[in-house]
Amino acid sequence: MKKKLDADEMRAEYKLSGGVKNPYAERFARGTNLVLIEPDLFEVFPSSEAVNRALRILAKAGAQAVKGKTQRAAKAS
Repeated sequence: MKKKLDADEMRAEYKLSGGVKNPYAERFARGTNLVLIEPDLFEVFPSSEAVNRALRILAKAGAQAVKGKTQRAAKAS
């Protein structure tokens, strides 16, 4: 008959004291940016390429708007 183990009891052969931290974890984290989008936006932007394209267009439009605003302010003075 087998002895039942408690949920908190660990067997002697499970020795975790010699564990090593993943040497690639820090490098992986530096090269990864993860952003979660809402489900309704996922229908519009189904891939990372679609999201990146839209954000580049938005960033360019914003930069042009700021540039135009500063040029108008310079002309007014």
